[in-house]
Amino acid sequence: MKIEIITPINATLKETGFGSLLACNDVLAAVQALGHTVQVSECSSMNDLSDVVKRSPDLVILAAKYMPLVGEKDVWFSDYFAKNHIVFSGSSRETLKYDSDKVLAKIHLASLGIKTAKYFTTTPGEHKNENALPFSFPLFIKPTDAANGNGIDDQSFVENFQDFETKVAALHGIYHQPVLVEEYLGGREFTVAVIKSDDGNMSISAIELVPPVSSGTLRILGAAVKAHDTETLKAITITDINAVKDIAALSFNGLGARGFARIDIKMDSDGTCYFMEANLIPGMNRSSSYFPRACNIANEIPYNNVIQLMLNESLGRAQPDLKLAPRIKKNTATTTPRRATITLSDLQ
Repeated sequence: MKIEIITPINATLKETGFGSLLACNDVLAAVQALGHTVQVSECSSMNDLSDVVKRSPDLVILAAKYMPLVGEKDVWFSDYFAKNHIVFSGSSRETLKYDSDKVLAKIHLASLGIKTAKYFTTTPGEHKNENALPFSFPLFIKPTDAANGNGIDDQSFVENFQDFETKVAALHGIYHQPVLVEEYLGGREFTVAVIKSDDGNMSISAIELVPPVSSGTLRILGAAVKAHDTETLKAITITDINAVKDIAALSFNGLGARGFARIDIKMDSDGTCYFMEANLIPGMNRSSSYFPRACNIANEIPYNNVIQLMLNESLGRAQPDLKLAPRIKKNTATTTPRRATITLSDLQ
């Protein structure tokens, strides 16, 4: 098949996506290994997108949600290629809104009965004093739509009103939008790579994230930790794996995600799991991104196999008569971690 990986030239986007051009090249190498003709197409203008349509690829792999244009509205790749009748990987534009807006995702999943941390949004001066806050300290403050830990640091954890005002003002000054304030959950942190095949079966790879200790006993998974890879990624104990997988699967389906997604989950001090956010175009750097690393740690799936599993659903839409191998074996949210059910021989 003829495939193009679509990425904006602007590498400073603070939204979720495969990552830098290096990550796109990692995906390209994996798709080439599957026998397809593939190229990375960096797009910064409508002419660039028009050129992609003229080349008429069988499938476009979206490495980001949109292309920013100076002085104009962002162009969402999913909208553009849907209107031009070109099959694209991942979720629809309607679902991708839950990736860009953490609050919207929380509202939607809470309406389905899925647990998410209590929250409110605020702007500088909106809450005049501690008594005006919807719930009490400690609180955790972060941007509503940034990814990769952007805007999150030790000052995100606040225990008094002065620190609350300082962090809210700082984030509002950077992002120019209301700031998300959550109840602080003092338990463990998890990320889950979910891949759903065209026949509805799921591969669920859940791991625990352990940031290094920073201030006092705090472990904050912020931008600096992620940039320097100082956090520990490890398999989850049998005791906790089912609860983590269950909420990941419920969140994936509840949001209407298609193909793949990374779901972030956190526990409170009593061990109850809460949905935190969804990454519908997750990072795909071969060596450092959570999604492929989770697949390898939890289910021993090599990177190239991860890419094939992620693309099976979209390849099936692009060419329904194509025989796809391997299908994702049954790996439900209530199973314990086990060796991946696919092997290299399955790909031959």
